[in-house]
Amino acid sequence: MRLSIEHRTRYRFTTPQARIVQLLRMTPENTYDQTVAAWHIEIDCDARMTSHRDGFGNHTTMLYCEGPLEDIELTVTGEVVTSSSGGVLHGSHETLPPAVFRRTTPTTSADAAVEAFARDLAGGADRAALTRLNAAIGKRFTLDAARPTPGLSVAEAFARSALTARDMAQLFVAGARCVGAPARYVSGYCDLAGDHRPTPHGWAEAWIAGDGWIGFDPMLGTLTDQHHVRVAAALDAVGAAPIAGSRLGEGVEALDVDVTVQAEG
Repeated sequence: MRLSIEHRTRYRFTTPQARIVQLLRMTPENTYDQTVAAWHIEIDCDARMTSHRDGFGNHTTMLYCEGPLEDIELTVTGEVVTSSSGGVLHGSHETLPPAVFRRTTPTTSADAAVEAFARDLAGGADRAALTRLNAAIGKRFTLDAARPTPGLSVAEAFARSALTARDMAQLFVAGARCVGAPARYVSGYCDLAGDHRPTPHGWAEAWIAGDGWIGFDPMLGTLTDQHHVRVAAALDAVGAAPIAGSRLGEGVEALDVDVTVQAEG
C-alpha cells in the first residue's frame, strides 16, 4: 500500500519571537515493512536543520529559526510504501534492550484500578493475553478526536469515558508493563485514523518472547498493519512527540495542526 501524508503545523505568537529551536521526530525510516519513497520537511522562514538520532534510536531533526518571528509554518509531506507483517516489527533501528521498556514514567504509571484492569483482562504477557487487552481498551472507551490533554496520566485517563488515540495507547503500554511485558509508545500515521486530525496517530508496541516487538493499536482494536507508518518510539508519548522545543520571546503562542493520510493504492 502507498500512503500519502501531509502534516502541517503552524504557530502564531502574540509577540514576535527572537529565536525558536525545535526537535522534530517527524521522519519515518525504512524497515522491512515500510519503504520511504519520498519525504520533505519545509519551513516558511529562514532556518537551519541538522539530522541526529535520539537515545531511543529515532531519527530526529534539529530546527533553528532566527527572528523576529510572528508566526511559522512547518509542512511535512511524503509517501511511504507499506506491507503487512501481522503486527510484527522487522528491521527497525534498535539501540536499547527490550527490558528498558519496563520502566514507567509519570504519564504511564498505573494505579490500582489500571493494574487490576490489565491483570483481569490479560492475565499474562503472551500474544493472546495482550491481544485481549488491546481489544478491551478499544471497546471500553469512545474516541475523543480532539487534541490530547498535555500531561494526562493513564490513571486520570482511565477515569474518563472517551480517550484520544494517544491516551488509549499509553493505557495499553501501562497495562502491558503491569503484566510483565516491555512496552513502548509509538507515534506515526494511519489512514484509518481519519483526515484533518489535530495530531498524528499513536499506538503501542509490546515485546513478546519468540515474536519480538508487536504493534497494537487499541483505537482500532487491531494489530498494526499496512495502514500504519511508524515514525518514533519511546517510553511514553512525550518521548515520541513529533515536535518539542523552546522559544525566546514574550507573549502567548497559538498552535494549529492538520494531519491528512490517504491511501493511494
